[in-house]
Amino acid sequence: MDTVEIRLLEKADAVVIAEAFAALGWPGKTVAQYERYLADQEAGRRLIFVATLGEVFAGYVTVEWISGYRPFREQSIPEITDLNVLPPYRRRHVATALVDAAEAAIAERSPTAGIGVGLYADYGPAHLMYLARGYRPDGRGITYQAETVAPGTTVRVDDDLVLMMSRQLGKAAAS
Repeated sequence: MDTVEIRLLEKADAVVIAEAFAALGWPGKTVAQYERYLADQEAGRRLIFVATLGEVFAGYVTVEWISGYRPFREQSIPEITDLNVLPPYRRRHVATALVDAAEAAIAERSPTAGIGVGLYADYGPAHLMYLARGYRPDGRGITYQAETVAPGTTVRVDDDLVLMMSRQLGKAAAS
């Protein structure tokens, strides 16, 4: 069994990643997106960790140093975003390795990591992983496009409907 290797996004990855998601029919995962991610990484706004098994791309995750979610931004909580593992590589500890890398990077700058998790069935395994890692809802309810959803509001159930969670890292997490 191949070992999961984690490294930062490189220029050549943009095409490889976009092609991998295009082959699955996943919309929106374009070369331009990964080129923007690389520019953000080079500017210090974001980190992008890429996972490979052997020489094969398996998934990625990003860390946004300044969250788009106002409560995290106001508390200087970096946010883990856009965790994606290709279906053939799931249940092989790829997501765990990616989140480990993201949390280690965050722990160098902040005692707390934030994350948002989608609310439809495809996100079930992510919910379980985040809860097992110690993430807890932030207590503000659900959000849509990074804004808290008011009672009675109708929203679309898609990737923008999320529950925001956070976790204490390092020594604070152990106590």
